[in-house]
Amino acid sequence: MTFKNDVEAVDALREGYLKLFNEIKKVIFGQEEVITQVLISIFSGGHCLLIGVPGLAKTLLVNTISETLGLKYKRIQFTPDLMPSDIIGTEILDNDRNFKFVKGPIFANIILADEINRTPPKTQAALLEAMQEKNITTSGVEYKLDEPFYVLATQNPIEQEGTYPLPEAQLDRFMFNVWLDYPSLEEEKTIVKNTTTLNNVKLQKILSAEEIIFFQNLIKKIPVNDNVIEYAVRLATKTRPGVEHNSEIADKYLNWGAGPRASQFLIIGAKTHAVLNGKYSPDIEDVKAIATSVLRHRIVRNYKAEAEGISVKKIISDLL
Repeated sequence: MTFKNDVEAVDALREGYLKLFNEIKKVIFGQEEVITQVLISIFSGGHCLLIGVPGLAKTLLVNTISETLGLKYKRIQFTPDLMPSDIIGTEILDNDRNFKFVKGPIFANIILADEINRTPPKTQAALLEAMQEKNITTSGVEYKLDEPFYVLATQNPIEQEGTYPLPEAQLDRFMFNVWLDYPSLEEEKTIVKNTTTLNNVKLQKILSAEEIIFFQNLIKKIPVNDNVIEYAVRLATKTRPGVEHNSEIADKYLNWGAGPRASQFLIIGAKTHAVLNGKYSPDIEDVKAIATSVLRHRIVRNYKAEAEGISVKKIISDLL
């Protein structure tokens, strides 16, 4: 892709985002905020965890996004008997009695980790190296994954039957944690009307892998004022109990706070949010806009917060 300058490239990114957004809305009705958050994570180069009860179109959303992007897509259904080799791949003996590595479904651009919390932590952990280093190691050999690489995972609420909590190290690798709520009455009427009739929507591919990589690198070049970085870092620090510059809320209600990766995601997410909203540099409002999705899965409430019914959302709102 060639542009006269970065301003023109930023305008092209916003135009591509709007086309992508409108194409996805042909299939996904309502959930505009959820669509926006997922697309922000994709343009930022981050992974996204979608949480909601069954039937809220989490899987359909990821399928639809993959169709509108010219990317290789694989779906992994996480079940209690899923093994790490079912994700990464395994070595087999070929006809010449030599070991040959057969690649697993993780060798794709978009991985749908469907119902990720229905498999034990041992198997969940098979994604750790891939999500952070963008490669996997098996039998001492390192295999590079294709770029861009995203894990878009769906998860049922942890209180549901047959679920396992995700390890903290894996949760931290997700840029966003996005909650899907029930649709409004009007939205649900639209969903029912459009899904109970013949409605064969043909989705167009809007962006290619090369264009997405270009736009990811473009976002990294977006300038950020020092006061915005200061705000983002202080916001992450406020969540850490027992440290300097934290908030009283952290000491009172939290066992664990957000690490430095949260500060990084707050800034890269704010850059992307700014660009997609027609700005050429993020401000504090852009950090606030994505803060809940970045922090929600990185802070752990203590017993006092649970006993008093203080939600994670309320804690983040107070910190903001």
